[in-house]
Amino acid sequence: MLYGKEHVRRYQETDGAEGHDWNNTVVLLLTTKGRKSGQPFTTPLIYQRFGDDYLVVASKGGDPEHPQWYKNLLAEPEVEVQVKGDKFRARARTAGALEKPEMWQVMARTWPDYDEYQKKTDREIPVVVLERVG
Repeated sequence: MLYGKEHVRRYQETDGAEGHDWNNTVVLLLTTKGRKSGQPFTTPLIYQRFGDDYLVVASKGGDPEHPQWYKNLLAEPEVEVQVKGDKFRARARTAGALEKPEMWQVMARTWPDYDEYQKKTDREIPVVVLERVG
């Protein structure tokens, strides 16, 4: 099973033919700009469509700290996304209190462990909305 840097590499090399379908769900690549280094970082993340947007979850397995990619996009919300062979710029934002419950349900249906991750931490796990720009 693909994981981490190998997952990113195979996904990029094959336009998602390898790596998009993963563990009975689907994965996109999110590239953020490092908030300290300024360097690009690409992370494979489970996603779902929500209207014209894409949803991802900053779960880090229920860790008490937000994942680095989420901290990066808080500092710089302009990101790059790859879904299979479709590469585009997007603006990332954290789902608001009114919209999050429905979005969380969409994501928990595709990856039920998200509910368990939330139980493991006092941190409110964010749902991130990726809105295509340009």
